Formats: sequence, structure tokens, C-alpha cells
Amino acid sequence: MGNFIGHVYPGLFLFLYGLHQTIVVSKAALFNTSLLYPSSPSRGQGRWALLWKISYGGLLKTVTGSILIVFEISCVPGGLVLMNRDMPPRFMHPKEWQHLTMFILLTLSGCVDIVSKNLLPQRSVVLELGVRMLAFHVLLLLLLSHTQGTAGVELQVHALLVLVVFLLVLVLTAELWAPDTVHLWLMETFLFLMMGSWLMQAGFILFKPVSSYPWQDDDISDIMFVTTFFCWHVMVNASCLLGIYGFSVFWYRCDSAGLKATGFREAPYHTSPPGPLYKLLQEEDPSEKDDQALLLEASSR
Repeated sequence: MGNFIGHVYPGLFLFLYGLHQTIVVSKAALFNTSLLYPSSPSRGQGRWALLWKISYGGLLKTVTGSILIVFEISCVPGGLVLMNRDMPPRFMHPKEWQHLTMFILLTLSGCVDIVSKNLLPQRSVVLELGVRMLAFHVLLLLLLSHTQGTAGVELQVHALLVLVVFLLVLVLTAELWAPDTVHLWLMETFLFLMMGSWLMQAGFILFKPVSSYPWQDDDISDIMFVTTFFCWHVMVNASCLLGIYGFSVFWYRCDSAGLKATGFREAPYHTSPPGPLYKLLQEEDPSEKDDQALLLEASSR
């Protein structure tokens, strides 16, 4: 998938995942709730109750990874062969095999999320974070090897992508020791946005330039503008992150003001004193006992 689609589709998935995480982190920071165990409204019971407990994030990773695996295999003419039949045999399609390994890791991470949240007796957060951290460690190694044989603009584009993945690896590693820290999740969300948007931008730079003319590897201006575009992505994604959080705050305040304006209040309730019910029935008022005695005396006459 060393083509335009092979860069844009994974980048779009990462960017949309980053947007989803931005909403989740904004809600957790606003309501001061846990990021690992978010509170969810109670749903109906019965056969459909299981649908609300499915790990949709893990399901999305699994489905997306599986589609990318099939697409990667189908894009190679003659099939994705590991070695040819020459003597001595040589490895075939090295970059395609690296792409396939990346997509397998994405699918594996999604499967682990589903197993941890829906199949295990107790959710294992350490397992989920550990597998995700391992996947990005391997991704970093693959990207470092992926830049072999590149130069000029392509090398600069991949070097900046490696920088983002390296920072993401550091954040994911730190989350193993502080898994419910908002600041780490905020940095992780921003780096996912950066990784997704820059991967899409790489597809346009390398395969479909806006000017319809290919970038020149021997032109220092083109290489410098690659870094300039990357800095613009940093500013745009940071603004997107702040904008979603600001909109969440505005929406929450408007919603709270609307509830107060309509006079919505929680219904009063009374707490029952502790103790068994039969003890409470035995503790009657003395006046009630006297009334009952008079009634019994009158009925006996």
C-alpha cells in the first residue's frame, strides 16, 4: 500500500480515532470522571443489554485492521509472496510485509480490547495498555526501517512521522504507571490527531501534490516547506483539541442553565431508618396504642 490510498485511509482512521478520544477526554476532564471506567447511563435489560457493553473501540480496530490486511494483500500483483524461487532465494515486497505487520498489530490490539472488556471475568487494563504500547514500539521499529532507501522530501516526511510515533511511544509507556492521568491522555489524543493528519498529508505530498507537479528532492525549499507544513498541522490539531474542549464546556454550561431555567429539581425523598421492618412496626406511638385499646373495649361490649 505504498500509494495514495495506503496513506490516506489509515491516516483518516487515526484522525477520526483522535477526534473520538478528544470528546472522551474532554468529557472526563469536565465531569472529573475516570477515563478507564467512564460512567454510562443505565440501559434496558434483556437481550439488547449486551450491545451497550461491547467494546466498540476494539471492534473498530479489529474491523479496520482486517479490511486493511485484505486490501494490502490484494494490492500486490501476483500475491504477497515472502521469497522468490531464484537461487539463492531473495525476500520479496519488504515494504508491503511491513505494512501487513502494522495492520496485524492494529487487529491484535482490537481483539485484546474486546477480550478484556467483554470476555474476561474482570477487565485487565494493564493487558490493554501493554498490548497497545507493544504495538507502537513495533511500529516505531518498522518506521525506522521503512525509511531505508529514501531521500529528500520522502525522507523528511517519514522522519517527522517517526518523531510523532516516538513521542506517542513515550506517552503510552508512561500510561502503564499512571493509566488514569488526564494529562497523559490529552497528549496521547493530540499525537493521534497529529499522526492521522500528517499521514494523510504525506499521501498528498508523495503521490498527489496540490500543484500537480512532484516535489523536488534536490530543492532545499521543498524540504524546508515539508517541516513548515508539519508545524501548521501542530497548530491546527492543537486548535482542534482546544476547540472541542471549549465547545464541551459551553454546551455543559448552556445545558445546566437550561435545566435551572425550567425549574428542574430532583424529587425529594426520605431515608428510612436502619433496622428490620418488624422492629419498625413494633415501635408504635403510645397514643395509637391507647386508641386501639379503646376500640377493642368498645367492640367487646
